[in-house]
Amino acid sequence: MSDLSRARQVADRLEGRFGLSSKRWEQMIETLGALILSLAALITSWSGYQAGRWNGEMAAHYSRASALRVESVRAANLAGRQTQVDLQLFGSWLEAFAAGNQQLADFYRARFRDEFTPAFEAWIATRPLTNPDALPSPFDQPEYRLAASARAQQLEGESSAAFERGTQANQIGDRYVFTTVLLALALFFAGIADRFSWLAVKGALLGIGLLLLLTGIASIARYPIS
Repeated sequence: MSDLSRARQVADRLEGRFGLSSKRWEQMIETLGALILSLAALITSWSGYQAGRWNGEMAAHYSRASALRVESVRAANLAGRQTQVDLQLFGSWLEAFAAGNQQLADFYRARFRDEFTPAFEAWIATRPLTNPDALPSPFDQPEYRLAASARAQQLEGESSAAFERGTQANQIGDRYVFTTVLLALALFFAGIADRFSWLAVKGALLGIGLLLLLTGIASIARYPIS
C-alpha cells in the first residue's frame, strides 16, 4: 500500500470519527503550524534579548566587584602601613620610657596618631607595669580601631555582594539561553512539518513543536525580567 493510500485511509477515519474532511484537517494543521512558528519566533527573540541583557548585568556586577576588591586591597594596605607607624612609634616610646628618658618618651608620645592615642591611653590606665590582668599592648585594646581597616572590610563585603549578584545574573542569562534553544527546536519541528504530506506525521511534528513551545513559555514566565 502506498503512502498516498495510507494518508487517504487516515483522512477517511478522521472524517468518519470527527466529521471533518481531510482538507479541513489540513487547514487546521497548517493554522497550528503558522501559530507555532509565529509565537516561537516572537518568544525566541524576547528570550535572546533577555539573555543579552542579563549577560550585560553580569558583566557590570563583575566589573564593580573587581573595582571594589581593588579599593579594599588599597584600604587594607593603608591600614597595614598605619599599623606599622603605630608600632614603630610605640616601640620607640617604650624604649625611651624603659631607659628613663621621659623627655624623649614624651616626644614620641606627642607624635602618636589620633587613632592610636585612645588605645594607648586606655592601656596606660590599666597600669600594665603592675597589673597582671592588663592587656599586653595598646594594639590589643578594643579602642584600637583603624578607619582604613573598617573601610577595607566594608569594601570587601560590597565586592562579595556584587560578585554574588553577577553570578545570579549569569545563571538567569543561562536559563534564557537554554529556553532559546528549546524555542529554536520548536521552530525546527514546526518548520519541517510542512515538508510532509502525511497528516499523521505532520501532526506529530507539530505536536512536538507545540510541546516545546509551551515548555519554553512556561519557563520564561518564571524568569525575572531585566
